Amino acid sequence: MHCRRRGAVPVSHYEERYLAVGGQRIRVNIRHGHGVPLVVCNGIGASLEVLEPFVAALDPDTTVIRFDVPGTGGSPTSVAPYGFPYLAWVLGRALTKLGFNVVDVLGLSWGGALAQQFAFQNPRRCRRLVLVATGTGVLMVPGHPRVLAKMLTPRRFRDPNYAASIAGELYGGKVREHGDDVAQIFLAQLHAGSKVGYLHQLLAGSVWTSLPALPVIRQQTLIVAGTDDPIIPVANARIMNRLMPHSRLHTHSGGHIDLVTNAPELAPVIVSFLRNSGVSP
Repeated sequence: MHCRRRGAVPVSHYEERYLAVGGQRIRVNIRHGHGVPLVVCNGIGASLEVLEPFVAALDPDTTVIRFDVPGTGGSPTSVAPYGFPYLAWVLGRALTKLGFNVVDVLGLSWGGALAQQFAFQNPRRCRRLVLVATGTGVLMVPGHPRVLAKMLTPRRFRDPNYAASIAGELYGGKVREHGDDVAQIFLAQLHAGSKVGYLHQLLAGSVWTSLPALPVIRQQTLIVAGTDDPIIPVANARIMNRLMPHSRLHTHSGGHIDLVTNAPELAPVIVSFLRNSGVSP
């Protein structure tokens, strides 16, 4: 077990491992518990520490698996660009190495695309799917160009003052009044990802869409969306809900990263969905 404390949101008493999978070296963090494990796929450019407020708000008996995609946190940058199908395969291989077969998968923002791809490629391994502040890739209702332009570089992860100054406009919700909180969360990362790694993530998203595949995703799915999300307008969640045959939609008044900044409100909604064996579409 490792005990790591950096910044305002420590990651402590978790098992941390590095796995060689598909030519990548992937940093994985596991909080052991019981039941079906929850795999959490992070947003673009962020390392697994950023998700700590959400993980801390979950039932402590829940097994939670987090990881850094290539070029973020402790995972070295990939030699070549990659797509979501490849990354979903890498994630599957990593879970096999760890001894996990059937899992629930949650994806936040960019990680929501990876979660959708994993569910599509692994229908028998992914039991339930949670999609938070995410969309269908290149074929979606876009955010305002001024907002999206601020996501073209990973500067917000490296410069706390810059992160605080743009947080409200970029993420919306309660962050509009508490930009400094976001800067502190980013400071908790193992280290900021590489510029090349960030570019690879941008490229993966630029050539991917789940729109044609949504009707064939069979997992029970919870879609969580904020009505004040400047990056992924809530219309995208409504479209996904209509196209996915076994989905339900939960909207809240917050913004893009409320899963982290308002975890006490959203974590119980997600836990209830994952535990309820009788969820209906």
